Amino acid sequence: MAIIIALMSMLLMSALGAALVLTTSSEALIAANFRNAQEGVYAADAALERAMDDLGAVADWSAILDGSTGSAFVDGTPSGVRTLADGSPLDLGQTVNMMNCRKVTSCSASNLVANTAQRPWGANNPFWRLFAYGPLSSLLPDHAIDSAYYVIVMVADDPSENDNDPLQDGRSATNPGAGVLTLRAEAFGPRGTRQVVELTAARPGVGEAGVRVLSWRLIR
Repeated sequence: MAIIIALMSMLLMSALGAALVLTTSSEALIAANFRNAQEGVYAADAALERAMDDLGAVADWSAILDGSTGSAFVDGTPSGVRTLADGSPLDLGQTVNMMNCRKVTSCSASNLVANTAQRPWGANNPFWRLFAYGPLSSLLPDHAIDSAYYVIVMVADDPSENDNDPLQDGRSATNPGAGVLTLRAEAFGPRGTRQVVELTAARPGVGEAGVRVLSWRLIR
């Protein structure tokens, strides 16, 4: 009987110990995921700040919309696969295609102007293109940022424009989207973390400096 009671006691203590280890591990994992998510938001926001600095140096934003002018923060051609810090691949072209037509393959002209629940503006649908992209650690010249995140910033014409040309910034004073762009920053990090921030930017008014932020929102 003493042996049986001892064995049952050891089994009970082992079960309690295993439950405690599992609880502790779960809490550590939850804390790590929360930390990664917060860092991802900061990474995306930092990329947006850098992109807005580059926007302020461009006189004609149509050159940004048609792809002839981009940010200085790039790590190669705006296509192809990048390898993230955890070894997982990131296809830049597929990411842009998903924004433009909700598929990973190339978007046709009809796809770009199709009226959908996500893109209901027809000929004024935003035509997203990469503007800035690269490892967050290389955002500053001296590589002072210690981060495993890879960030991209896409830019598109504001959908409130009514000129039916998403590659041209509106020039008419009656165009509600003239001098307004939409930026979308995505940060990719450890354990599949992905954070997305969108921002609407406008040219500065008379006597103002820099690019004005009209709206900022966390997508995920």
